[in-house]
Amino acid sequence: MKPFFAEVFIWWGGNTWGTRLDTWLNGEYVGSDDQGNRYYKAKAGARKPNRRWVIYNGYPEASKIPPGWHGWMHHRTDVPPSEESYTPREWELPHLQNYTGTSAAYRPDGSLLNKGERPRVTGDYDAWSPE
Repeated sequence: MKPFFAEVFIWWGGNTWGTRLDTWLNGEYVGSDDQGNRYYKAKAGARKPNRRWVIYNGYPEASKIPPGWHGWMHHRTDVPPSEESYTPREWELPHLQNYTGTSAAYRPDGSLLNKGERPRVTGDYDAWSPE
């Protein structure tokens, strides 16, 4: 019962009924990526003809969109990766989950949440002091 109410009323947890209804009425399926995210564009003759959106597989996190789909989502290209053979460049890395705000987040030495001291300045920095 709880997932039912969550899907109806909570927008930040993922796909809501409003999103499903709008996708069903106004969306045209374009393709999906290797993580299971599904991409849509507005049908011909829709109120907002240039609209594009994604329905995430699991928790919605914008960094889960691969580079090829990111370009399509932001109108940098009109051809989605599902219609052409997109090969990522060597510097494009696979997705890594964003751990900010969790116990697995990066905490450097000297951070309030980590033990240890901040490394000393190596001499390439001169601190400003008022006269």
